[in-house]
Amino acid sequence: MFHYEIQLRQAELIREAETERLARQVRKARGAARRRAKDAEGRVSSAGDRFTRAA
Repeated sequence: MFHYEIQLRQAELIREAETERLARQVRKARGAARRRAKDAEGRVSSAGDRFTRAA
């Protein structure tokens, strides 16, 4: 009986570790996608283009 409980606990820990690994991969992928999206937007104007000369 004790050996069976150890096997159950081991299987539970393996599932938990896999869930944590998957969650970490998802967070990493979302962060990378967010950075790519932010970089793709780029700057609308540069500091030199912001003001025009008055007549």
